[in-house]
Amino acid sequence: MSKHFRVAARLFPRLKESGIRVSELLENAGLPPGLLDQPRILVTTEELFALWRGIGEISEDPAIGLELGTESRLEHFDAIALAALSTDSFGEGMRQMARYKQLSCPEEIIHETVDTEWHIQFRWLLANDVEPEVLTDLCFAWVLTIARHGTGTRISPLRLELIRPRSYAKAMERHFGCPVIFGAARNAIVFRASDAALPFVTGNAELLSMLAPQLDEELKQHKGQETFPERVRAAIQKKLAGRRPRVQDIARELHISSRTLQRQLQDAGYSFQQVLEEARHQLARHYLNNSLLELNETAYLLGYEDSNSFVRAFRTWEGVPPGHWRGVQREKIAL
Repeated sequence: MSKHFRVAARLFPRLKESGIRVSELLENAGLPPGLLDQPRILVTTEELFALWRGIGEISEDPAIGLELGTESRLEHFDAIALAALSTDSFGEGMRQMARYKQLSCPEEIIHETVDTEWHIQFRWLLANDVEPEVLTDLCFAWVLTIARHGTGTRISPLRLELIRPRSYAKAMERHFGCPVIFGAARNAIVFRASDAALPFVTGNAELLSMLAPQLDEELKQHKGQETFPERVRAAIQKKLAGRRPRVQDIARELHISSRTLQRQLQDAGYSFQQVLEEARHQLARHYLNNSLLELNETAYLLGYEDSNSFVRAFRTWEGVPPGHWRGVQREKIAL
């Protein structure tokens, strides 16, 4: 997993077109003035959040994220988006994007089918703060852009779920063409389960055969740069969904024996329990920052038997109970 985000150079000309002075934005966001001078603009999660929070504060358009997340010209799509559009269907396109997201940033696209619905969420793996609302808007607008370009239709989701209080609702509903639920327990865009099978008119097997090997090679290189404990932690987080994964589960996921997994962790100065706790700690901060889940629901998702066990663990990590920590984080954002 890359620890940095690549910021598309095209973002800054688009900001200027929207009336935002980039120099003022960088100064207000606490980012270095020479950021744009880099051949590849790389930022940490904290810097990315500062950038998008700044965009939301400076822009006179409250729906600026929707504008920036919508692209009409294919020549402005990056390689990952082009690979997604070259697949056969909306569902396969999203699977491609989720797979290759690891190349460019510490972020996951989580998509799952629940009964007749298909839920898509974004998870910021190294986030310490609440994701900026304008960034949430951009991510979901980008999903819709891929869906509409790929299918060649004005497809709309069933609904949009947002944690934030009600704001610029009409613009949101008009853009997505669906109801928007504010004050929800999570940020998610929800399609019909059947939408995943919609064919992509942009499907291009020849282009995909050129892009996929290049992206796969980059993915292989990134995985090779990860430390073994980081690989184990990422595997644990994928398995943490209502149960505590065992050593055997993670070893199977990594295609090695349990003994090899434990030996390689030991060689790196870790135990399986330590990496498990790091994975839980990281996810706990994400859930508390970016959802309205009750503590017992968060405890369940982290594989704890009850909320008391989770509270005790969180006190060990942060020195305060999770409810208090969440309140402090919300107050920081409100300032």
